[in-house]
Order: sequence, then structure tokens, then C-alpha cells
Amino acid sequence: MSSFVKTTLLFLLVLCAAFTSRNKAEETKEVTVNKDSLVDFCKAQLGTNYRYANCSPQTGFDCSGFVYYVFSHFKVPVPRSSSEYSKFGQVIPMDSCKTGDVIVFTGTNASVRKPGHVGIVIAGGKDPSFIHSSSDKRTPGVKISDFKASPNYQKRFIKIVRVCRVI
Repeated sequence: MSSFVKTTLLFLLVLCAAFTSRNKAEETKEVTVNKDSLVDFCKAQLGTNYRYANCSPQTGFDCSGFVYYVFSHFKVPVPRSSSEYSKFGQVIPMDSCKTGDVIVFTGTNASVRKPGHVGIVIAGGKDPSFIHSSSDKRTPGVKISDFKASPNYQKRFIKIVRVCRVI
């Protein structure tokens, strides 16, 4: 291998390492959000229509679009797709969840154990309530659900992740 090729490869490796460490530093930069402001902003969206692949109160929200819209308002970077939560955020035990954590479920088929639905915890603890945009045909749109009162969500539950610091 020529010295030019070796030098070029070394330069590219250093360049990649610089960009990777900068991106990791940005990812771990913790954003702090006020708990009351977060809950109030979420609740202001109650009743907004469900609309697949949308993240705007004018057109409607799908589940991840709602979560994305809320956290974008507070400048917290989160995935736009529920499937991206498979490897995103710090996993939190159910009994330690807090307001502002993201609760992750399977899609409508609970036997397919990959993320397909997300919501935002608005009351934490071992029996959280969460706000989300649901495609449920009986009551679609942004609504609040109680985890313990919903056997459907209990069997679809995957995890809870922390995406920012809420005070």
C-alpha cells in the first residue's frame, strides 16, 4: 500500500472519529424541561385528530408525530418514527418512570415485539398515565390513557425510556 493511500486512510479515520465523537456529545447533551409546561403543552393537543405520518396539530398526529411535535417544542431531539425507539433513550424501570418519559409499545399486534406505538408519561410511578395519539377507531386522536386500566396496552408494553430531564 502506498504512503499516499495510508495517509489518506488515516486522515479519513481521524475525520470519522471527530464527527462520531461530536455527534455522541450532542446526543448526550441533556435538555431540561419544566414538568408543568410539558404537561400543559401536551394537554393543549387533546382531541387533535389522528392522522398517519403527520406531526402537526393542523393536520393531525400519528403517535410518533405527536411525541416528536411535543419534544421539538422544547428542543429535545427524539426520533420521528416509533420503530426508532428500539435503540433510543435510557431505559427506565416502570416503577421509576416520571412525567416526560416516553412509553413504548408494540403495534396493534402484540406478538410482534418491536416498537409500533409511543406516548408521553404524564403521571409516573408503577401505574403511569400517558398521553398519545391513538388510531383506535372508537376514540381516535390525542387522548390520555391509564396503563393499569388497559389490558391491551399492558400486553403490548415494551419499555419506558427517558429522553430528557424534567423538573
